[in-house]
Amino acid sequence: MKVLVIIPAAGLGTRMATAPPKPGKKPGPSKQFAEIGGVPILILSLRKFAAVDSVKEIYVALPRGEADRFRLRLEKESLGKKVTLVEGGENRQQSVANALAQVKAEAEDIVLVHDAVRPFVDSEIIRSVIAAAQKHGAAVAGVPAVDTVKQVERTAEGAIVTATIPRERIVQVQTPQGFRFAVLKKAFEEALADGFTGTDEASLVERAGHEVAVVMGSARNIKITTPADLELAEFYLSQEKRGR
Repeated sequence: MKVLVIIPAAGLGTRMATAPPKPGKKPGPSKQFAEIGGVPILILSLRKFAAVDSVKEIYVALPRGEADRFRLRLEKESLGKKVTLVEGGENRQQSVANALAQVKAEAEDIVLVHDAVRPFVDSEIIRSVIAAAQKHGAAVAGVPAVDTVKQVERTAEGAIVTATIPRERIVQVQTPQGFRFAVLKKAFEEALADGFTGTDEASLVERAGHEVAVVMGSARNIKITTPADLELAEFYLSQEKRGR
């Protein structure tokens, strides 16, 4: 069994911008290319997977026209793993599908999919997802909900609560998400045939009738989507450096 990683990094990251660009000026870099401590977030995420021995190949889906520039930055790294750059699609699902089309794997091999902007995933979470995906065929990292969760009905004037969902039945899903290659490929093929777009890879696998196991994630495994997240990320990175 080998482990491959797909990192969809073709999003524009519009929530990261604090204000629209001024006329005549180019917008800033997408969130995955924003830097923490002088290093692009995407590079930090790549380092985490490259450090796991069982990971053999990494596929990164990038916006059109970004491959050459990112390859130059990638050459400065000593990841020790094969990294293949592919052109991303209009959404996450299309980006993962484009990468999946390039993957050469056996049915029982494990494919991990990870958000480009979750650079603080640790090796324990990665290994736990790999082990659970190997055992169950599909697995995600997640953390228990700590806030009260309400189901609402949207109205023209806002939202009305219709039910309170027991917290013990709720998890907040993170990445990586891991799957046997055959399971993920089948789920994507069925979604494409039916014109279905899911919120994540697990939603496609669930739709295909396959159970998805949950392993414990971490509160530190944040998804960087706003300028406020960047401030917290700087703090986490400083802690990681002190811990070396």
